[in-house]
Amino acid sequence: MLSRYISSSARRTAVLCLLAAVFLASSDTLAAARDVSVPRPADPFADPRHDPYNPLRYIASNTLTAIAFTLVLVVAFIQSFSMWKWGAVWMLSMVIGEYTWAMGFGCRFGLHSHPESRGIYIAEYLLIVLSPCAFIAADYVLLGRLARYLKCEQHLLIPPNRITIFFVCSDIVTFLIQAAGGSISISNNPQTALTGSHIFLAGLAAQFVSFLFFSLLYCAFLWKIYRHNPEVYSLDKDKKWYHDWRTLGVALFISCIGILIRSIYRTIELSEGYQGHLATSEPYFYGLDTLPLFIAITVYVPFWPGRFIPPLAPPVRKELVGDERSSAEQQEKDSVQA
Repeated sequence: MLSRYISSSARRTAVLCLLAAVFLASSDTLAAARDVSVPRPADPFADPRHDPYNPLRYIASNTLTAIAFTLVLVVAFIQSFSMWKWGAVWMLSMVIGEYTWAMGFGCRFGLHSHPESRGIYIAEYLLIVLSPCAFIAADYVLLGRLARYLKCEQHLLIPPNRITIFFVCSDIVTFLIQAAGGSISISNNPQTALTGSHIFLAGLAAQFVSFLFFSLLYCAFLWKIYRHNPEVYSLDKDKKWYHDWRTLGVALFISCIGILIRSIYRTIELSEGYQGHLATSEPYFYGLDTLPLFIAITVYVPFWPGRFIPPLAPPVRKELVGDERSSAEQQEKDSVQA
């Protein structure tokens, strides 16, 4: 089981690296294909907003980049330690995604000094936009694990042994669609670039719909437990917060909200085009993309799933049945003695 999840995450990372290599290898060719009729500005820092060679249309702030880069790395380090201490290796895709996401922010340091560098921009865009697919995959896996741990699989529309496969496969498909669209959209041919942006937008929209369905399914799951299995819902009410499964349930809900906000932002951004108001605004990038995603992953720092679903832990419903049976046997024994 461990090797399967590790190999899966490794393949995901390999795909990211491969696509990055392809994009970077193609950057020189694309640069050579630029429209030579548009003169390059003598000073790329003078008017980045109207610089056709600056893909961001602004100069990336090193201060904001440093803050984001540092915070994401800190979260990745803490979760790496949490996985070592409390387990939940099935959250590995999130941790790997955090490291690749931090690499994307690291590329923004290069864009600050070289705002017209096509290669740096491609690497930055690839890592920033595609790394969250790993966060989404981790949430998919977590719901299946939580349902099996609580022995409440009947409250899921899709069986737990299939829910991870179903949604992770949809995540991979939408990831590949976005990657294909992104590779086409960097073309300097306006028509080709437009086609690529439409493909990329389709991938984002499909990912949003898939994750929205997942979030609704999760909310229905929690409601059914509350309504039909109150003994499971209140199972850990007398325990500390880091042993109460409902705390983990809230953490997953917060993570879903953060990812949905980011997905809506990216979908609207792409619908406006790469030179639209949202795409060329750094405050919007950090406020509607970085911050929601950061909350979506940081919520697992205090609420690491391994603290609630320990390795080889018996399902709680079995524990409940065992406790009830022991209590009944004790009562029967007391009555006989009486």
